[in-house]
Amino acid sequence: MKPQIFEPSKTLEPFVQCYWNLEADKEDTPLKNTIVPDGTMKLIFHYGDTYKHHPPSGKSVLLPKCFLIGQLTRPYVVEPVGVTGSFVVRFHPNGFLPFSTIPIKKMENTAVPIGKLFGQEGETIGNKILAAHSTLERINHIEAFLLKLLTDKKVIDHVVKSTIETMLEANGKFAVSEFSQKMNINRRQLARKFSTTIGLSPKQLSKTIRIQAALKTLLAKETISLTDLAYENEYFDQAHFIKDFKEFTGLTPKEFYGEELKMSLIFDRKG
Repeated sequence: MKPQIFEPSKTLEPFVQCYWNLEADKEDTPLKNTIVPDGTMKLIFHYGDTYKHHPPSGKSVLLPKCFLIGQLTRPYVVEPVGVTGSFVVRFHPNGFLPFSTIPIKKMENTAVPIGKLFGQEGETIGNKILAAHSTLERINHIEAFLLKLLTDKKVIDHVVKSTIETMLEANGKFAVSEFSQKMNINRRQLARKFSTTIGLSPKQLSKTIRIQAALKTLLAKETISLTDLAYENEYFDQAHFIKDFKEFTGLTPKEFYGEELKMSLIFDRKG
């Protein structure tokens, strides 16, 4: 179950990280899949059968065919109901703000139907993408739609952008206080900017990036001790690493490695 990854156009590159397409028969897809928070928001179009979402408590719910998934702060468990055909627009952590019609923070851990976001125009673009015959056609449709919505590139906050880049370069090993002093910006001011543009605090995003880095290490190596993994990612100790790991994946590192959760890095740029 290997996704195809496509680059956005140059105009949308500051906002869209990549397009992502996956097709699979139901028997080739695990019964339940855990999507681990990765700090990005995504427009998802299920042109195949849709998925069910299993919340931490309560009954499972059928996801819409076309929706935006807000910032995740906890594991998001889904299950296919049939054949998978999914087209995804993955935005940069701060990339969806220019297109949003709802405060970013209000969409946390939520699947927002595209019609609720964009009204009739959203329904129309959703139907076009569902009816498209190829990934290229889907990309052309969504790019035309997003470019029409994009009226002011200045909405990208350069302080937030610089902070995100620093976090990514450091794989989430990031001290907010040190960065604030270096950039001469008040911590509370930075937190407000993050809440508005990303929907996460600087600390939440850095934790998310760091756990994703640990996940990639875990999945890339056949065997690795948890002590080494915690050390590589600069956690205080193994207990701290296990606590954060379970918060984001719902499992301990050993359970995760044993389960081989194929969708845990489903939205990783390199597939």
